[in-house]
Amino acid sequence: MSTEPAETRRTTRVRRRTPPRPLHPPRTRASLNPLSALDPRSLRWKIAALAAAASCAVAVAVGVLVHTTTYDWSLNVGRATALQALMSKATGAGAGGGDGDGDGDVSGSASEDPAALPPELLRQVAAGKTVTWYDDTKPDEPWMWAAVRDNGRVLAVKMDMGAERRSLQALDRHIIMATLAALAIVMPLAALVAELSNRRLRRVAGTVRRIAGGDLDARIGAGGRTRDEIGEISAAVDSMASALQERLLAEQRFTADVAHELRTPLMGLITSAELLPEGEVTELVRDRVGVLRALVEDLLEISRLDAGAERADHVPVPLGEVVEESVRRTGLPARVEVTAHPMADTDPRRLDRIIANLVANAHRHGRPPVEVSVRGTTIVVRDHGPGFPDTLLAEGPRRFRTGAKERGKGHGLGLTIALGQAQVIGAALDFANAPDGGAVATVRLEAGARD
Repeated sequence: MSTEPAETRRTTRVRRRTPPRPLHPPRTRASLNPLSALDPRSLRWKIAALAAAASCAVAVAVGVLVHTTTYDWSLNVGRATALQALMSKATGAGAGGGDGDGDGDVSGSASEDPAALPPELLRQVAAGKTVTWYDDTKPDEPWMWAAVRDNGRVLAVKMDMGAERRSLQALDRHIIMATLAALAIVMPLAALVAELSNRRLRRVAGTVRRIAGGDLDARIGAGGRTRDEIGEISAAVDSMASALQERLLAEQRFTADVAHELRTPLMGLITSAELLPEGEVTELVRDRVGVLRALVEDLLEISRLDAGAERADHVPVPLGEVVEESVRRTGLPARVEVTAHPMADTDPRRLDRIIANLVANAHRHGRPPVEVSVRGTTIVVRDHGPGFPDTLLAEGPRRFRTGAKERGKGHGLGLTIALGQAQVIGAALDFANAPDGGAVATVRLEAGARD
């Protein structure tokens, strides 16, 4: 028998859904993953980046305001000084009769030669009597001009604004340095503060993963923490887990009680059916009673699995012989292929139950030939029917649901029991569809720890 299509298939891992107390509780992830501390997508760095962006926005706004105010102030001071120097030159108060420097209080260079004056200043002074003009055409040599037209002549004074420009540039550098220093402090502090919330969120996420893995006893336990949003989420998750646990336990108790209550009248039906005279009707009655008995036994087995009452008894067994004997006892035709006759440390009784259910499910819902292969500690059961429905591959087997109509009728308990028994013996049970058609169920005994 060839199982190559099953080897190249796309598998889907299916886990048992929310038992009250899992036999193998999932491991809790570490509270802090070293790689997550460096992940820029983590909430820690997003909060730090938001704090840094807010700090930068405030620093830029304050810096622009200070820069603009200081710049305007320096221009106003320059204009006032230039006008004062112009008035001194015009009244002859400055030394040198208007061509030299001003007195000790006001200094500046005066000129009456139109050829030495900037064209822009001449244009402006032609429209008014007294004007001021800031000449920054040379950024390294800024000047403040003041000019007046009197009796056809133009008297102008220029003041050196280089000191003010250098002071403004120094102020800008100090603002940038202060902003960088603030960011160097704000970002680590924001990351540390965000870590406090991240720890609580990781605790919530870890508890939710445990609940999703089947540990319905897991609780976050917010306790007396501050009732912030994270506290509300924690309380909601704990409330949801408690309600879900109570509902599942109630359903499991109901299933177990119904199965137990049915056993007494069922035994009476079996006894009565055996006393009926032989005939076609009697055979039909006995067949239906047998189906009912199998259903009740399946329900009892599921209730024990749900309650976590099943325990595996591991012993070394020849895996190939166990699988061949299990297939033979089903009475259903199936080709068995064993490679290397491996040994396995497992519970043969529960493994027999798993193999029998998978083979029976393949015959009931698939099409022949049914093939069973044993390679190492991996067992593959395959049919050549329509394959597993998408809902089963996505969600796992569900009791009392058989999936696609083309896979026939049934109670949908066989795969559920097989999955539960696989968890008891610490095995992994995968469901997939082969590329060339057919359902493939794979049991990996080495995937789980010994109970």
